[in-house]
Amino acid sequence: MTRIWLDVPFAEKDEAKSLGARWDPAEKRWYAPRTGMTDLERWAALPDVPDLLPGEDRAFGAGLFVDLVPSSCWFTNVRSCVARRDWERLRRMITGRAGQRCEICGNREDRGSRRWLEAHERWAYDDRTRTQALRRLICLCTDCHTTTHFGLAQLRGVGDRAMAHLRQVTGMSTADAEAHVEAAFELWHRRSAVTWTLDLTMLTSAGIALNPPPDADQRPAVAEENLRQQREF
Repeated sequence: MTRIWLDVPFAEKDEAKSLGARWDPAEKRWYAPRTGMTDLERWAALPDVPDLLPGEDRAFGAGLFVDLVPSSCWFTNVRSCVARRDWERLRRMITGRAGQRCEICGNREDRGSRRWLEAHERWAYDDRTRTQALRRLICLCTDCHTTTHFGLAQLRGVGDRAMAHLRQVTGMSTADAEAHVEAAFELWHRRSAVTWTLDLTMLTSAGIALNPPPDADQRPAVAEENLRQQREF
């Protein structure tokens, strides 16, 4: 059977399915089951993203730790800065090269427990130039990702679960885990006092087109609106 691979963003999967797209659970990818399905042409697959992005350091930011993004850069992450189809290409590459496992705890997706595989950015911060540069994209399960974004976990009312996962994966004692979280928030406060310039050349060098992130003076309003939505989640 002829399969024509598609790049279907998650938000558009129901529409693609209604137009005849099919899901391959082994490849974790949508496809057109035959040629000539013109309604699906807008999702025709683009070339694969290279497994190692230009300048990427896959050893950068190893392990599980609370990794809080400065408030001046909230909701200007990679997913919001690239087109939906390019995000699908990146997501497929990130989960594929990780062997469909979380790169920290090794867990696979589990629909029954609503554990998914998600992409997370590792950033390097240059205090001198006030530049926040993308250095790595890492595949995390929902549990590790929730712990990494500990402030958002607290906002959603799952802070205790995130703390428990942090201790389980790292072997930290309760006191050490609490000290780790406190230090992460202290660093976040210092970094949030600065307006950072985003450096996403790791993506543009791989041929990923970017949507301009909000200007620095617009980011607080963007953050507030997204936080409002998170509180209603």
